[in-house]
Amino acid sequence: MRTPKKSALRPSSRPAERRGDDAIWPRVTRELADDLAFDAPARDRAGKPPFDEVARLREAGLPGLLTPPGEGGRGAGWRAACAVLREISAADSSIGELLAHHHALAWSARFLGPPHTAFEDATAREGRLLAGGIEPSHTGRELTLTRARGGRVLAGRRAFDSGVTVADRLVVGARCRETGDLLVVLVDPADPAVFVEAAADRIGQRLSGAGTVTFDQLRIDARDVLGSLPRDEHAVTPFTLLAPLALRLLLVHVGLGTAEGALAEARDVSRATRATPPASDPADQEDPYLLLTYGELVTAAHAAAAIVERATDALAGGLAAGQTLGVAERADIAVLVAAAEAVTNWAALRITTRILELADATGTADNPGGDPGFDRFWRNARTLTAHSSSAHRLRDIGDHYLHGTRPGLRLLA
Repeated sequence: MRTPKKSALRPSSRPAERRGDDAIWPRVTRELADDLAFDAPARDRAGKPPFDEVARLREAGLPGLLTPPGEGGRGAGWRAACAVLREISAADSSIGELLAHHHALAWSARFLGPPHTAFEDATAREGRLLAGGIEPSHTGRELTLTRARGGRVLAGRRAFDSGVTVADRLVVGARCRETGDLLVVLVDPADPAVFVEAAADRIGQRLSGAGTVTFDQLRIDARDVLGSLPRDEHAVTPFTLLAPLALRLLLVHVGLGTAEGALAEARDVSRATRATPPASDPADQEDPYLLLTYGELVTAAHAAAAIVERATDALAGGLAAGQTLGVAERADIAVLVAAAEAVTNWAALRITTRILELADATGTADNPGGDPGFDRFWRNARTLTAHSSSAHRLRDIGDHYLHGTRPGLRLLA
C-alpha cells in the first residue's frame, strides 16, 4: 500500500465538475484514498457521523461521478465505478460502503423503467449524496404510502445500513396501501416530517452514516415517485431484477478493498518494524512462517479478485443489455455474483483475522509509530459479511449447476 500522505483536499460547497470519462479520475481517487487512510484509525475510534468525510468526497466530486453514464460524459461506467469503490474501501471501508449504496441508488430509477432524467441530472450536477434502500424491509415493518390530494403520504420507521445521517436525498421503497405495489420515492431529509437517528455503538463500519429514519406523514409529490415494482414478482423484468445484484456486487468490492487494505497496511508495518538481515547470513533471514502466511493471504486476495472481476464484467454486460436482458442471462449473472460474494466474504474474514493475529504475534500492534488499527479491518469485515449467508449462496450455485435452477428471481435476491 502507498504510504498515506495528507492531500490538499479541503471541504468545499461546490462539487468538482469533471466528466465521467476523464482520465484524471484514477489520480483523484488515489489522492482521496491517501487522504482517508491518513487518519482512518483515529476517525474510526471517534465514530462520529461522517460529515467531514462527505465533505472530502464532495470536494473530489465522487458523488457526481458515481452516477449512471449520461450525456456529455456524465457518470462513470460500471467497471470504473467499481474500481473507485475498491480503492476507497482499501483506505476506509465505511466510506466505501456509503458510496456503494449511493451508486446503487443512483441507478434505481433506470432499473425501474425509463431513465428519470430530472433525478439523474440533479444528482450528478449537484453532487447529491444518496442513501436509503429500495428493497422491501426484511424485518416485515415496511414503510407505507397512502393516497392523498395532490400526491401521497409516506409513513413509518426503518433502519438503514449507510448514509442516512449525511445524505442530501433519501431514495426509499414503500408499500402502496391501495395496490400493494412497491413505490420508490425521493425524499429530502431536511423536511420537518423526517427524523433521522444515528446508529450507536456499532461493532464495525462505524463511519458509514447508518441510522434509523422516521417518516411522520410526509407529503410526497407525484414528481418524486421514481418508479414502481408490481406486487406480482413474475411481472418484474430481468433487468429490474439486476438492482439487488448491483448492490450486492458493489458491497463485494467494498469487502475486497477491505481485505486488500488490511494486507497492504500489514505489509507496510512489517517492513517498517523489522530489521533488515544481512543477505550473507541465512540464519538471519526472514521468518519463513511469516512469508508463508503472507503468501497464503495474498493468494486468497488474488483468487477473490479474479472471480469479482468476472462478476463485474458480467453485470456490466447486463446493464448494457438493458430491457433486452433475458431471464437466463440474469440468472447467470446472479450465479457469478453469488460466487464472488461467497469467495470474497471468506477471503476478507480470513485475511483480516490472520493479520490481527499476526500483529499480536509479532508485536507490530505495539510499533513505535502508534497503533496501526488492524482491528478495524477485522471489525469492518465482520459487519459487512454479517447479513450475507455463504451457505445460501453456495446452495443456489449448486442448484443452478446441477439442475439449471435460476436463482434469485425476486427483488430480495
